[in-house]
Amino acid sequence: MQRRHRLIRSFRHLTTDALPAQAPVVTLFSGGLDSSYLLLRLKNAGFRNIHALSVDLGEDETSEQKQQIADELGVRLHIVDGRQAFAEEFVRNAIVSQAVYLGTHPVSSTLSRPLIARVAVELARELDAAAVLHTANRSQNTLRRLNGALELLGFDGAYGSPYDLDPVSREVKTQDLKEVGLAQMSERVVSGDSNLWCREFESGILDDPEQHAVPEQMFRWSARRPGAVEDGVEVRFEGGTPVAVDGVRLPLVRLIAELNLRVGAFGLGRYSGLEHLGGGEKVLEIREMPAAWLLLRSYRHLESAVLSAETVREKMHLEQLWVREALEGRWFGELRAATQSFMDHCARPVTGSVRWRLTPGGAETRSIEADRPVYLRDRESWEQESVRSELAALAGA
Repeated sequence: MQRRHRLIRSFRHLTTDALPAQAPVVTLFSGGLDSSYLLLRLKNAGFRNIHALSVDLGEDETSEQKQQIADELGVRLHIVDGRQAFAEEFVRNAIVSQAVYLGTHPVSSTLSRPLIARVAVELARELDAAAVLHTANRSQNTLRRLNGALELLGFDGAYGSPYDLDPVSREVKTQDLKEVGLAQMSERVVSGDSNLWCREFESGILDDPEQHAVPEQMFRWSARRPGAVEDGVEVRFEGGTPVAVDGVRLPLVRLIAELNLRVGAFGLGRYSGLEHLGGGEKVLEIREMPAAWLLLRSYRHLESAVLSAETVREKMHLEQLWVREALEGRWFGELRAATQSFMDHCARPVTGSVRWRLTPGGAETRSIEADRPVYLRDRESWEQESVRSELAALAGA
């Protein structure tokens, strides 16, 4: 099938002259304002074989809410459970790579977009779809992450976002959706992105970095719970992967969920940071990531306990290379994959536990215990033995 517009950048590309009306079209669907409006525009343009794809990564929106919107617009909804793959393939790799953007905040959508793109390509190939569409605009880094992933995955149909060259105001989108019975979209005052690793807010009332007070009710995991005075939490890693909390082994999805609530109860894990767009401009993003807050710090402690200082120094340099490649939409590129190999090699000896004391607004380590440590547990004895060994060697020379 010949594709006239390989890269979709405008609603003008979404016509039945450019794409066959009866050919399947896959759209990424979060249940939010932008993705709902895209479905409406496709329907109004005459497309009759629309497939809305939602990859469940542990987000806020429920399947029932998404199904209601899909039914109202007359499109087929596909919900794919991607939580395990997201945790084990993407979040785990971010932990061992200490994926923190320029030291300000752990990455999140950087991790979810390549997985969503991979699932979309799998569905599109199964359906022989003419296009894979998403809703990122040019003020969102998701634009180059999804487009980059779709290109590197080798999808041979049309792909992209019509919002790239055709931004549509929030007022127009909410009004048009209201007219077809979806009035609830007008209640949203920010753009949100959520998964099991992060809840993120941007745009709307959070547009201006110079004035961005976040309404407290937006926070869920890090909302301080009454009576949360102190808690002790121990996390165990094996080969770089978190495997247990307080001695209880848990799948990574459940482990992250438990730490989000336990660590978040003390108001820990909130981040604000400016992230660059493709042209260098910066936009503000607000996040809550309590589990990430604890796991990344715990990993660094254990890593330092088993690796040489020189190895850790070089790894810290390569961590930002890893972050750059993933953030710029090159998760499936060769440089990110090569860097991951180095990170995985460094992770092999990272086995042990870190115990924390959590208090409102703060945390302290109580124990760092590695299975194969390079740290000293008795400095005085080591010093005496070191001196004896050196003197003996000198005497025998």
